[in-house]
Amino acid sequence: MTMIETKDWNGLRVLVVEDEAMVSMLVEDMLLDLGCEIVGPAARIPAALDLASSAEIDAAVLDVNVAGQAIWPVADALSARGVPIVFTTGYGESGLQGAYVSHDVVQKPFQIDDLVRALSASLEKSAAR
Repeated sequence: MTMIETKDWNGLRVLVVEDEAMVSMLVEDMLLDLGCEIVGPAARIPAALDLASSAEIDAAVLDVNVAGQAIWPVADALSARGVPIVFTTGYGESGLQGAYVSHDVVQKPFQIDDLVRALSASLEKSAAR
């Protein structure tokens, strides 16, 4: 599966927000392989906001640009709830802005090891708070 050691992520509820169906399925498959449960996925900001505000979520993997709209309102809602966030973007760290420049990010295209590293770091930072 992956060469990176992971903690027991069985049952970890991860919100996936991604507007490209093939990328969304790839991220979902990676997370399922790690034992996570998928929340969503959401392909548009309104659906993502609904889930971010009301669903039981342990972490989130968010595309920075969702159908031409910035993800920041969804990130704000999740941050207010203390949910760890990993951003995905073709721009890497330069795709982040404002309060999110120090968040964990994986640059598209990415492999499962990249996602594991970023999600592990995000979960560890959250647990330390």
